[in-house]
Amino acid sequence: MRPIRNYLKRRTEAKLQKAEQKRESVRLAFTKHYINFKTLLGLNDEVLEIINELEQAMEGPGVFGMAFVRARCTALSVDIYKIIQNLNEIADGENRKLFAVFDEIRAKIDRQLTKKRPTHVASLVVPLDKVGRETADQTGNKMAYLGEAKNRLRLPVPDGFVITSAAYELFMEKSGLQEEINRQTQFLKREDIAQLHEISAKIQGLILRTPLPDKLEEAILSAYQDLRTRTKDMAGVALRSSALGEDEAGVSFAGQYRSILNVGPESLTLSYKEVVAGKYSAPAITYRINMGFLDEDIAMCVGCMPMVPAAAAGVMYSVDPGSSFPDAVIINAVLGLGKPVVDGTVNPDLYVLEREEPHTVRRKETHAKRHKAVLLEGEGIAMENVDEHESQLPALTDGQARELAEIAMRLEEHFGAPQDIEWALDPCGAFWVLQARPLLVPGEKETREAAACEAACCPKLLEGGVTASPGAACGPAFRVETTVDMLQFPEGAVLVAKNPLPRWAALLHKAAAVVTEQGGITGHLAAVAREFRVPALMGATSAFQTIRTGEVVTVDADGRAIYDGRAESVLSATRKRRSNGMKGTPVYHVLEGVLKHIAPLNLSDPESGSFTPGACRTFHDIIRYAHESALRELFDEAGETPFSRDAARKLVSDVPMDWLVLDLGGGVREGADKAVLGIGDITCEPLSALWRGITAFPWKGPPPLDSKGFVSILVESTMTPDLAPGRESAMAGSNYLIVSGDFFHLNTKLGFHYSTVEAFLGERAAENYVWFYFKGGAADRERKERRGELIRGVLERFDFWTQASGDMISARVERQEKAYMMERLKVLGYILLHTRQLDMVLSDTARVRRHLEEMIKELSSVVEIKPD
Repeated sequence: MRPIRNYLKRRTEAKLQKAEQKRESVRLAFTKHYINFKTLLGLNDEVLEIINELEQAMEGPGVFGMAFVRARCTALSVDIYKIIQNLNEIADGENRKLFAVFDEIRAKIDRQLTKKRPTHVASLVVPLDKVGRETADQTGNKMAYLGEAKNRLRLPVPDGFVITSAAYELFMEKSGLQEEINRQTQFLKREDIAQLHEISAKIQGLILRTPLPDKLEEAILSAYQDLRTRTKDMAGVALRSSALGEDEAGVSFAGQYRSILNVGPESLTLSYKEVVAGKYSAPAITYRINMGFLDEDIAMCVGCMPMVPAAAAGVMYSVDPGSSFPDAVIINAVLGLGKPVVDGTVNPDLYVLEREEPHTVRRKETHAKRHKAVLLEGEGIAMENVDEHESQLPALTDGQARELAEIAMRLEEHFGAPQDIEWALDPCGAFWVLQARPLLVPGEKETREAAACEAACCPKLLEGGVTASPGAACGPAFRVETTVDMLQFPEGAVLVAKNPLPRWAALLHKAAAVVTEQGGITGHLAAVAREFRVPALMGATSAFQTIRTGEVVTVDADGRAIYDGRAESVLSATRKRRSNGMKGTPVYHVLEGVLKHIAPLNLSDPESGSFTPGACRTFHDIIRYAHESALRELFDEAGETPFSRDAARKLVSDVPMDWLVLDLGGGVREGADKAVLGIGDITCEPLSALWRGITAFPWKGPPPLDSKGFVSILVESTMTPDLAPGRESAMAGSNYLIVSGDFFHLNTKLGFHYSTVEAFLGERAAENYVWFYFKGGAADRERKERRGELIRGVLERFDFWTQASGDMISARVERQEKAYMMERLKVLGYILLHTRQLDMVLSDTARVRRHLEEMIKELSSVVEIKPD
């Protein structure tokens, strides 16, 4: 009998040893695959964060550009590809079809990102007498309007020609410039002014160093010679930007692009490249981002016109865009060329005239003129001193002002909208129209009782100036003189400068208001401030000397006053006018099209026959499919994978949840049962903390439903049949728990929702983290989102960093001491148990608040580190 007993003993020991070897083999294989699974989960989190960021960009009020959209889409594509790779590592290549699905979705996204404005332009150069509004896609709006004024209205406009959008496209295509520009701007951050200037300088230098195609250079020089033949005694020419999209309604690009005055034939082609390069000045890049324009849609056309040797020049508006002079034509004028007016470097003469004939002069302000801009012999312009007698004279007579007002009204009538017009008066006394574009007039005018406002206000620092952009705002003052000042300009500050230079426009998206000593209503910065709806007071004498950086001021542009401190009565009397300006822009439409292939989730039931790679229509579908498929591969209850039930043990407890446990080593007590575990058998310290939160308060059971909550479940269940009440749900699968001594990963599927908790708590705080993910529910979208709001509220009260998208919540705490992290795991354990089915009863925000208060109260009694 003894030999038989020894034989049976040896055989039993061999079986046990073989079983243990098999278990160890499975554990090692699982560990290898779990590394891929953990990487997949981390990428999932990154992808959801990017999707959430893109969706938030659509909702505003932030501002974003194409560089932002491209960068996020590139990051998404990289992460999704890695997710598919990791899934195929786990599943031994069984999901290779996902690569083809991914390529198809990415191709759709790429088509949205590379959409370009259609052009049908053949000519590289077009004479101005062939230009009109119908040629705007070839010549840009600026030159199209000038051509219209010249050829339809017969107004005095200098002769000239336009270097077209076809010329620009040829330059970009032959040189490969656009690809390099896209690469440079892909990761551009609008708020990083230093990076913005660095990239701007690189791109502009690249354009200037790149030779023009021979065909284009020949066309430009030939058109110039033809112009010289037609124009007697022609001095130099002006090269003026006329980009596509420039001077459209509400988006003037005023002063953001470059114009070069008094150019000779030797510098013609280089000057053309300088104007093209001006498309990538720092202010122009920022303006395009803020206004939502696609870089590729803005081909830089360039107008070439003979210089007018102006005796006087300036800008006029056919209406007052502010509130100072209703029903009036506004004219700003200086001696010599008009550049100082648009640059804002002088206080120009002001003429206010009736819009109705005979255009009576209602108001006139004459300022001393110390300098004037004049043409140099050969090329360029210079500032010349004005003699004392001339400096006191008005730039225009009243009769000349009335003549200009007549031109303004003819242009407004023809174009059907208020006009912003640049003009010049030649030495013979003839007027020339140099530019005509739509004038942005703010729609809402505030009506206020100024006296009532002043009665309760802070002391006035300054009075006077002109209302360049209406409204009122408050903030700490910040004086700007140099590019270094621009780099340091803080969000929400009041920009204070001597001159309203066009380059300050790069700061308008951050500025609360603008105050300048020089300048007027017609300057370029004033125009852009109105587009951004930033209150601007210009020509405020001694403002730069009086206002100090850091002191809080209130700028009342309408009342033409600046107050010391926060003048609440002024601010409350002026409605908030600012908007994000993005909705409806080209970039907004691109992002809208891109998100259709990224964000929607079409795969709802992992157990249905349609849960396949071929059913994935968006990136969100792919990550959902990959997550569920990876879990199936790791924990297949049917025993079809190496990681079936024989590799895991069941955890049973008094809590109404069951888990299958896989020990990676050190997470389960030695000698514990081989098939069934109790919570006392788990030696994973972080999991013990989570469990204390789960068991701190008994679950009260399903909450009583209201009628709408019950209906919402029925509606949801018709969309997802496995969620129907009373039906044995295929979605109510097992919950999985992977443990070691200081690590656990818990995945819970409770029919209507699923959640994940993962934690590593060691002795080094820098390595510690707790991660939580939650999604789903049985009720309608609004109730699920309210539960998400509730969970997020609890987590944030206990110091979790959170993000949400719809009913999805993701949260983290990291790099803290173990004791601190253990208390946070209690919070997550509590949430896992006590938010079950709550979505069905959260019918309004009041109930969310009530449940939040109750949960915070209960948690505060068991979590040792209390919330702030």
